[in-house]
Amino acid sequence: MTKMKAGQALAQVLTSWDIDHIYGITADSINNTVDGLYQERENLKYIQVRHEEVGALAASADAKLTGKIGVSFGSAGPGATHLFNGLYDAKMDHAPVLAIVGQSSTAVMNTNFFQEMNQDPMFVDVSVFHKQVVSAEQIPYVVDEAIRAAYAQKGPAVVIIPDDLSGQEIDFEPYKTAHLAHGVMESKIDPKDIDETVALLKAAKHPLLWVGRGLAGSRNEVVELAESYQLPVVSTVPGTGIIPTDHPSFMGSMGRLGTKPAFEAAQGADLILFLGTNFPFARFWPAGVKVLQVNNNAEDLGKQHDADLTILADGHDFITELLARHESLPASDWLKANQKNKANWDQWLADLAADDSKGLRAESVIDAIKQNSTDQTVFGLDVGNNTEWAIRQIPVNADQKFTLSAWFATMGYGLPAGMAGQLSFPDRQVYSISGDGGYAMVMQDLLTEVKYELPVINVILENKSFGFIQHEKLVAGQAPYGIDLLGADWAKIADNMGAIGLTANDIPSLKAAFAKIQQLTAAGNRKPIVLDAKIRNIDPVDTSFMPLDPNIFDEKTIADFRKQYELEGNQPALSELLAENK
Repeated sequence: MTKMKAGQALAQVLTSWDIDHIYGITADSINNTVDGLYQERENLKYIQVRHEEVGALAASADAKLTGKIGVSFGSAGPGATHLFNGLYDAKMDHAPVLAIVGQSSTAVMNTNFFQEMNQDPMFVDVSVFHKQVVSAEQIPYVVDEAIRAAYAQKGPAVVIIPDDLSGQEIDFEPYKTAHLAHGVMESKIDPKDIDETVALLKAAKHPLLWVGRGLAGSRNEVVELAESYQLPVVSTVPGTGIIPTDHPSFMGSMGRLGTKPAFEAAQGADLILFLGTNFPFARFWPAGVKVLQVNNNAEDLGKQHDADLTILADGHDFITELLARHESLPASDWLKANQKNKANWDQWLADLAADDSKGLRAESVIDAIKQNSTDQTVFGLDVGNNTEWAIRQIPVNADQKFTLSAWFATMGYGLPAGMAGQLSFPDRQVYSISGDGGYAMVMQDLLTEVKYELPVINVILENKSFGFIQHEKLVAGQAPYGIDLLGADWAKIADNMGAIGLTANDIPSLKAAFAKIQQLTAAGNRKPIVLDAKIRNIDPVDTSFMPLDPNIFDEKTIADFRKQYELEGNQPALSELLAENK
């Protein structure tokens, strides 16, 4: 046993779980806890953010990028409430995070003291674990318990600590219980289920493989499955990169953030092998499609779409069992047509990226990011049209990583995610990609990147509009009211904050900006960079519904849609490509 203050024992529990940084803002209701962090500062870095929301979002991004728990803290009252955005993001994306929340000292609790709130009920909905400690001796124990709960239940854990308790001296001995961050699921797959899967795949004329984040780490197996059974592959947006994004059989994602080939593959499929995801928009798949669903959560089986065959199993284990049969199918016209459709789409995006005749396009900026990224780049994506453009073009084909606010979809995620990426992977190139709306919500924490010498490349796609909402208003026939944004010289603001500001408004200035970024990187730059890309306010093609098939839609409907989204080039419908192969 060693005598130390409870706040220091808390910090030692964190470091015992290999936690090396923590985000937050100190205040009078959490000062003793922060003093404990100070005692362990050699092993646990305190990242002083400028808003607790940013710290909580960064902690969530840490967890999603690394699989290791992210940690942030806030004071009683406003510090606690500022954490909610990041905690709900973690909850919705099943990310293990820990929030340490200050509370008034025990002597004044229940007396209507300054900033005193009954905080425990506030966290009931957002957390998988929430407790307020009642003695100094409990602090390290409850924090350790909270971390285990966050890992086991894949969500936020909250520990509330009255400030005087963390400043009290206790006897502490590190815990011996093993730190199991990842549980192991016993997977016994019935051979009859594999038999039926093989039979369904062989009988299908238009089979499709649909994968999600549950197959993270199974890239080789997914590629082998797709190639053996001649399957085009669609992923959820968070599952991008499960199969390399440049693989000819990868169609992209379906939905608003998706692609033409993914939408048409889903519409034309007669069997969907649905693995490792609870994709919420599966409910919009065409009627009559057969669904074979594999998920390790019984509650998710059949939740989004009725399934013809359900298998409760780990997705990786299921694919391994399926591949062990050493079955394969001959080359199919279905796959060839889909591969041609994807190649046409990729060329269309490249053609858009090369055209700045009417002003700089977002596709040009994302293409420049792609050309100037590495096999190990980390991407932090914000929410809005910027997500739509980025997910269609960024490369996730080697050892790149990316994170986004997938289910909660909170604007302002990009900059904190970039910060988290640079802290978790200090030797990698890191981009954050944001719209001007999302960036403006959190831009104060560019100062945090400056303070801690985090050379994140922050790209702002400024179109002076809430573009994602603009599209919804257009579709609904509503006036474009409340969506216009005041622009700013983001590069000059960045310079004034101690970062490096660059501006691009056409392809030549874009190339010059990236040449400067490469030069700065080669020289060992440690300052964050802000690239202010002044883009045209163009409504990107909505791939959740694409009326292009001449067997279903009339000529005018097709022509109007093609004109609206500049799809008048070499973009035949999948049905037309299938007809060419017959």
